[in-house]
This record gives sequence, C-alpha cells and structure tokens, in this order.
Amino acid sequence: MSDVIAAPAQARVPVRGGGTFPVRRIFCVGRNFADHAKEMGAPVPASKAERGQPVFFTKPADAIVIDGVVPYASATHDLHHEVELVVALGEGAKVFGYAVGLDLTRRDLQSAAKAKGLPWDIGKAFDHSAPIGEIAPAALVGELAPRTLSLMVNGTQRQHSTLDQLIWDVPDILAELSKLFELKAGDLVFMGTPAGVSALQVGDRFEARLDDVLHLAGTIAPPRPAR
Repeated sequence: MSDVIAAPAQARVPVRGGGTFPVRRIFCVGRNFADHAKEMGAPVPASKAERGQPVFFTKPADAIVIDGVVPYASATHDLHHEVELVVALGEGAKVFGYAVGLDLTRRDLQSAAKAKGLPWDIGKAFDHSAPIGEIAPAALVGELAPRTLSLMVNGTQRQHSTLDQLIWDVPDILAELSKLFELKAGDLVFMGTPAGVSALQVGDRFEARLDDVLHLAGTIAPPRPAR
C-alpha cells in the first residue's frame, strides 16, 4: 500500500569516523545531578538507597539539530540551556557511543505547567530542542566517571561537573528505562544536566564539551517566522 503523504526524512546524527546514526527515539532524564535538583527546588537524595525513581521524559526524534544553528524557540521568553551527556544505543540496545547535547527548555512554559500539576511536554518536546554533536564510539570515549561535562556561553563558563556526580549512571538509567520501554537501536538518552542552567538569547554562542573527547558548538538564531 502506498503512502498518502511524503514520508518525512529520518533524523540522523554524524558518527566520528564516518556514517550516520539514524534516530528512533529520544529519552531524557531529569534531576540526575544533585546540584541541579537542588537549584530546581527538588529533594536531593542523601544516598543511593534514597534515590527513588528517575524522572523520565521524551523529545521527538526530529528535535535534534546537527548543524549548530538553533532558532530561538517559539512561545517562550525564557529559553534555558541544559548541557548533557547523550548515550546512543546500537544493536541489542547496547551502548554504541556517546555525544554531548543540549536539552533546551522553555522554562516559563514548564514552570507554568508544573504549578498547575499538568504535564510539561510543551516545555521540553518542541522543535529544535535537542542540539547534538557527533557521536563517538564508546571505545574512543573510555571510562565516563572521571570525565568533565561543561558548557560555555559567549566564552563564559555556565555549567561544569564531573560525571561521577550523576545520581543514576548510564547502566542504572538503561536498566530503569528498560522497565518502562523496549529500548532499541537508534535510541538516544540525554542523561541529565548539572547546576548552572540559565537563559539563552538570540546571538548567543555556546560550546559544550566532555573534556577534549566530545564537542558541540553553535549559536542561537532568530526565531523562525510562523507559517
């Protein structure tokens, strides 16, 4: 049976060394650094035994931006950056590689929804809300815990933390996600952000890094006109 509309192009992320990674789904983890949970007014677990359950949400696959040009989001006056380690899953839902990305957030819309006890998808799952750098195979990245995740905006450091500060590490998160979803090749997992989230403005230039191994750079462009 033929399609009645043109099939949309599948979102793909470049892979270091050649090829692309076709994106199936994007999962995200909230409040996965204690310092960020604290700055957002959420309880901070004192030990692993007190962690409870991770907070998960999703973004559409076509929210990714790979050229670094990020239009300022519509319907918001408070667009925030959240720098994150991104896990790319390969065959058998095993870790294929890693990237750095931004979980962009319409903070005003998210906060308004939270205040009313409503879902806050509109604050997270919008167009161009997931800029991402190239994916490096896991073997090239090596051990994650000692590595440092950071974000510079206009040459000034905004966010900075070592990955040993994650409340739930990568194996933990994949195990918890697997209880809720059937993970498959092509899935991306944004692992959560450290403290220091704040607003972005049109013209801002950002640079995210995981030490000197992973990199993402870009700029906030003017909003796209409504169609």
